[in-house]
Amino acid sequence: MNNPILSVTNLFVSFERKHPSDALRAVDGVGFNLFPREVLGLVGESGCGKTTLSRAIMGLTPINSGSVVLRGTDLTKLPIDQLRKQRAKMQMVFQDPYASLNPRMTVFSMISEPLRFHRNVQRADCASVVAALLEKVGLDTSAMRKFPHEFSGGQRQRIAIARALAVGPELIIADEPVSALDVSVQAQILNLLSDLRKDMGLAMLFISHDLSVVRYISDRIAVMFKGKIVEIGMRDEVFESPLHPYTQALLAAIPVADPDHSYSAPLQPAFPNQTSDEEQVKGCPYLSRCPYALSDCKSMAPLLEALLKGETHEAACIRKHELKL
Repeated sequence: MNNPILSVTNLFVSFERKHPSDALRAVDGVGFNLFPREVLGLVGESGCGKTTLSRAIMGLTPINSGSVVLRGTDLTKLPIDQLRKQRAKMQMVFQDPYASLNPRMTVFSMISEPLRFHRNVQRADCASVVAALLEKVGLDTSAMRKFPHEFSGGQRQRIAIARALAVGPELIIADEPVSALDVSVQAQILNLLSDLRKDMGLAMLFISHDLSVVRYISDRIAVMFKGKIVEIGMRDEVFESPLHPYTQALLAAIPVADPDHSYSAPLQPAFPNQTSDEEQVKGCPYLSRCPYALSDCKSMAPLLEALLKGETHEAACIRKHELKL
């Protein structure tokens, strides 16, 4: 297999509360590899740390410890001037296309700015490059002289994608890029991202809470809960044979167009397993919700491991052998 384009190792990000000892661990020891031309889907409920993880990888949120290695370079150890240069290799598409574009800049200004800063494209040549980028994302070249308020949500997201592509990145981090869009427009943006990935050889970290969207576009899927990755594997492995009870509950909760369908493993806001704060820190993060919890789950933090050595499907559950579907 090729060397990974991105390697995240033991990444921690915490936010202080009123009492320093009560800091919130938004990203709690996360690690994964992303390979060239691969789409890794990251799923989990709101508040599990998906966006914080993406922002930490980009250097937009300070990290406490861990490493983010892009093409052999640890971004966490670079001074800000060198980090800016490395950012040309990876770009981010944000969730809200209404907030991610500067309302006072034209489309031409927004896309030409990174062209001139990162690629040293002369201003006289910017118009042709911007026009080509707009055509690549399915917009007319006349759009370059307009302002963001003149576009729909789907068109704005296309502009954001064109801006991300302007510097010729190898990696795109897409943070819920279709969640603010209508369903029909979501399909168009997903197809656009899929086509761009194939045409330009991009790798992508695709973040979403919508499992059907993630299944459509991803090669591998990582499931995140309370700042930890609790399961990771190939798309079909995760969907057809989930190993972690949280993944099983997520999949069981997918709406089915059948009034007689019953949901076998509904998501619980809090399962009636009473756990102390100390047990929650030491043990499994899913302990308070898990219907399969054992006494060992209170004192043992499960490792993210495969069922058998050499397999790519991993889960952080001490009962994964029993729970395999």
